[in-house]
Amino acid sequence: MIFLVILLAVVLLVSGFEMFLVLGIPALASKTIFYGSMPDLAFIQKTLGGINHTTLLAIPFFIFAAQLMGSGQIASRLTGLVKALVGHKRGGMGYTVIGGSMAFGSVSGSAPATVAAMGRMVYPQMRTVGFSEKFSLGLLVASAETALLIPPSITFIIYGWMTGSSISRLFAGGLAVGLVLGLAFAILVKIEAKRSGVKSFEKTTGHAKLQAVRDAGWSLGMPAIILGGIYGGLFTPTEAAAVSVVYAIVIEAFVYKNLGFSKLVELTERAAISTATIFILLAMGGVLSFFVTLAQVPTHISDFLVAIDAGPITFLLAVNVCFLIAGMFIDPNSALLILVPPLFPVATALGIDPIHFGMIVTLNIGMGMITPPFGLDIFVASSTLNKPVMSIIKGVWPFVVANIIVLLIITYIPSISLFIPNLIFGQ
Repeated sequence: MIFLVILLAVVLLVSGFEMFLVLGIPALASKTIFYGSMPDLAFIQKTLGGINHTTLLAIPFFIFAAQLMGSGQIASRLTGLVKALVGHKRGGMGYTVIGGSMAFGSVSGSAPATVAAMGRMVYPQMRTVGFSEKFSLGLLVASAETALLIPPSITFIIYGWMTGSSISRLFAGGLAVGLVLGLAFAILVKIEAKRSGVKSFEKTTGHAKLQAVRDAGWSLGMPAIILGGIYGGLFTPTEAAAVSVVYAIVIEAFVYKNLGFSKLVELTERAAISTATIFILLAMGGVLSFFVTLAQVPTHISDFLVAIDAGPITFLLAVNVCFLIAGMFIDPNSALLILVPPLFPVATALGIDPIHFGMIVTLNIGMGMITPPFGLDIFVASSTLNKPVMSIIKGVWPFVVANIIVLLIITYIPSISLFIPNLIFGQ
């Protein structure tokens, strides 16, 4: 059964069908051909019931918050603060891109939103100080990956919903992993800046740094409220997402005075379209995962690994290869929905911590977003900056290599992923 379902999905994908059909048609075919006795009403309930989960409410809120920030002053003021602190160093504009992407990600949880917002703000400045077009584009696209790791992260929310893992622990683990990835990209910036003779800005005076902190004061309240509220036990991640939207509206409309009613309606519409797209995928992916579980695919994978005497090391290597290949051809949420349901039970059976496995999955998802030929963030950057796709692809390869190195480190040193969660929440 499962081979016929996979074959059908591959045929649909190659034929150019939309991803919700690539996921939904095989699910419907499974129900019709292999589980015909299942009532149609039960199938419909399974499709809609899968997304009827309070945890998923965080997704539309964080998407809306990202729209508000990207079109307003919060993101630019956070980036300005990072620039004031590190812009005077050689390659400082590159470090600003990395730090700014982390700052934006800390309140949006969306890599594509980070690419769009950061690209407009910092790409011209990177070219001005001497970074090549190829490197500038590659860094902008790759740095947005950190938005998937620095909490809050929409990918962590979906993974936690699918696996029953603690989203708060996932957020905590993502802090360390995101910093490691950012450090790897900073090393590339340092090498490129020295090689190309990149200029630096004048050193920011103490007074200017203090002014940058003041300018970003209300913007800094956004990540402080989200992360402080979650880790302080004041909010659940879903409640923090709702608070972030209210905070963004109040700050942009009444403090920065950059948000009118017509603009708010426009941003709400954009967020609603993005939310609908994600939830249709989640519904289709959820029902397909249900049939994958009924077909006992995880059990078959476990039995196969036992038969070949494969342990966690071999299994995690296979996981990375699967996600690398999938990320080249399908969007990140679809890869998550297709691969996690059969692989997660096997991971837990092999004694792999769910939080550690979540870090591995999310790093792979991030790499898929910058990996040709169909990396989502590549096309977002192309559209935002009006640059040819091939120019961006040429620039991302060094960052793909750096990503693979970080992925292997995170995969085989679990303590990096688990240190902060265990420190905050205990073993």
